[in-house]
Amino acid sequence: MKLSIVIPARNEAGNIGVTIDALRTRLAREGIVYEILVVDDGSNDATCEEVLSRAEKDKGVRLERNSYPHGFGRAIRYGLERFTGDSVIIVMADASDDPEDVVKYFYVLRDEAECAFGSRFIRGGRTFDYPPFKLLVNRLANLFVRILFRLPYNDVTNAFKGYRSEVIHGCQPLISPHFNLTVEIPLKAVVRGYSYKVIPITWRNRKQGKSSLRLEEQGSRYLFIVLNVLMEKLLTKDDYRRPPGKAPDSRTFQPKSASRTDISLHETL
Repeated sequence: MKLSIVIPARNEAGNIGVTIDALRTRLAREGIVYEILVVDDGSNDATCEEVLSRAEKDKGVRLERNSYPHGFGRAIRYGLERFTGDSVIIVMADASDDPEDVVKYFYVLRDEAECAFGSRFIRGGRTFDYPPFKLLVNRLANLFVRILFRLPYNDVTNAFKGYRSEVIHGCQPLISPHFNLTVEIPLKAVVRGYSYKVIPITWRNRKQGKSSLRLEEQGSRYLFIVLNVLMEKLLTKDDYRRPPGKAPDSRTFQPKSASRTDISLHETL
C-alpha cells in the first residue's frame, strides 16, 4: 500500500526540512512506499527551496503550490485532490507530529480501519509545551463536539489524522477554507459510516516560528462546520451514509464489526 502524506506549509522554512527528513528516514526504515506532498500556501520565505532541495534527491517528495485563495483548509484540500497513494495522512509542517505515529497510522489504515485517529489525551498520549490557554480551549471544544455527536473520541480538532483514499472521496464536498477543515473531515467520515480506530499519539509544540491559528478568528468557523455536519446527521436520513457492509476497495481490510472505535469511553475522560 502506497502512503501519501499531505503537509500544508506557509512560511515554514525553519521547520519543513526537519519534518520531511524525519518522515523520510522513518518511512524508509520501515520499508513503506511513500509520497510526501508539501502544499505551499503562499510562502514568502525559503519554504519552497527547502522542499525542492529534498525533492531533487528523493522522488517521493513533491512540492505543489496552492493556486486556490490562501488558507490552511484550502491548502489541505488542494493536496487531497492531488495525492496518489492508497491512503493519506495529514501532517503538520512544524514537526509537531511524531513520525513514529505516522507509521502506526499506516498499519491501522492497512490492516484495521478506514480512518486512523490519534488522541493526545488518552492513556499513552502525550503533549509537550502545550500553551495553557489553547489547551483549555481545545478541551472545551472537543467536549462540545463529543456531546453533540455522542462520540467517545476526544481529540477531533487535531489535524493529524489518516484516511484511506476512498474515505476522502466519500467525504466530498469538503468546504472548509481554514482550520475548521480539521473537524470537517473526521466528523463527515464518522457520520457517513466509515470505520475508525483511535490510538495514543505524541504532540510537541513548534520550536521555530509561530502558528497561524488565531482562536479568536476561528471560533465561528468551527461552529459553522460542526453544525453543518450535525445537520447532515440529523436531517438527511443517512442519504450520504455508505451502505452497511459495502466494501469500497477489495484490496483493503474490511472492518469486522459495527463498532466505530477501539477506545473505551472511560479512557477519554
